Amino acid sequence: MAYDFDAAVDRRDSGSLKWSRYASRPDVLPMWVADMDFAAPGPVLEAIRARVAHGVFGYEQATHELADAVVAWCAARYEWEIDRSWLVWTPGVVPGLIACAAVAGGAGDLVAVTTPIYPPFLEAPGVARRTLVKVPLAFDGEKYGFDFDGLAASGARMLLLCSPHNPTGRVWTRDELARLAELCCDRDMIVCADEIWSDLVIDPAARHIPLASLDSKIAARTVTLMAPSKTFNIAGLYCSFAVVPDAKLRRAFAAEVNARHTHVNAVGLAAALAAYRECEPWRRELVAYLARNHEAILEAAGRMGGLSMAPAEATYLAWIDCRGANLGDPNERFLKAGVALSDGPAFDAPGWVRLNFGCPRSMLDEALSRMGKVLENG
Repeated sequence: MAYDFDAAVDRRDSGSLKWSRYASRPDVLPMWVADMDFAAPGPVLEAIRARVAHGVFGYEQATHELADAVVAWCAARYEWEIDRSWLVWTPGVVPGLIACAAVAGGAGDLVAVTTPIYPPFLEAPGVARRTLVKVPLAFDGEKYGFDFDGLAASGARMLLLCSPHNPTGRVWTRDELARLAELCCDRDMIVCADEIWSDLVIDPAARHIPLASLDSKIAARTVTLMAPSKTFNIAGLYCSFAVVPDAKLRRAFAAEVNARHTHVNAVGLAAALAAYRECEPWRRELVAYLARNHEAILEAAGRMGGLSMAPAEATYLAWIDCRGANLGDPNERFLKAGVALSDGPAFDAPGWVRLNFGCPRSMLDEALSRMGKVLENG
């Protein structure tokens, strides 16, 4: 079945955070916050209609039916055998990050993050009354990697891991993850693994491997955060889950989640079930479309003097180095030209921008054209 990802959906008057930020400038193309400009898959929309027709929207919890769908998804996608009793449901990965950071030791204990990183990683330790320690990723000009010596020397009680990585798009290899797992076990570090991008691997040579799937030792100290939100473009429905194999760690994590009185969205639960049960064909075609968009960005960046980017292996996010373009504030320069991007300093990386290419190709081509003119004009 073919799906029309070229179809433009008008979101300007829908209350969209992404589009309403620049409502006073209708010329601006918003390529910043990480939601896509594609309609959710048909089975998800049908499930939402059916749930709305029921008419009652009280507090709800995940059913065994949904838990079993998640178990089946993890087995089919990652060859990861999990038990439904390991699942803890949350309204989003960010609340999960905060709850997990609070599990690490006591007030003031160190929580490590690898930079550049999705901004809530930088904020979560402080919210949980822990102390942030930043360990920059190693970058050889072509690919990002872990600074294992820096992580070992950090003194952290917990690592907040982004896998696949936002904003760089790296998909960590089995060897990288095995070395990281050994380090965390040796240093008695708990790991909170945000794996929300795991279903959007766009490089055919890359494969997502859940950290906790490596062996029982690392599984016993890992909280894995996942969700259907990025994959199926249902972020606003607030439904995610944690996989926590160790019973003691699971109880501690669940207690932190419950202490914040957070609940999963009733409609989100219905959408998640449909997504995991019926939408794999849609996901496959989406990944192929995103891969083509990614190639277009690589080609365009190669023509734009002063810009460079390492290829993304996953996500729908391009991480672009503008430091050689002499643009001053690159984010502001591109915004003046009508392209709204995410600004590098929020990720602890001044001089960089992040571009969301989860959009119809026509919108992406126009954005790249505008960015090219900025570079031409200097």
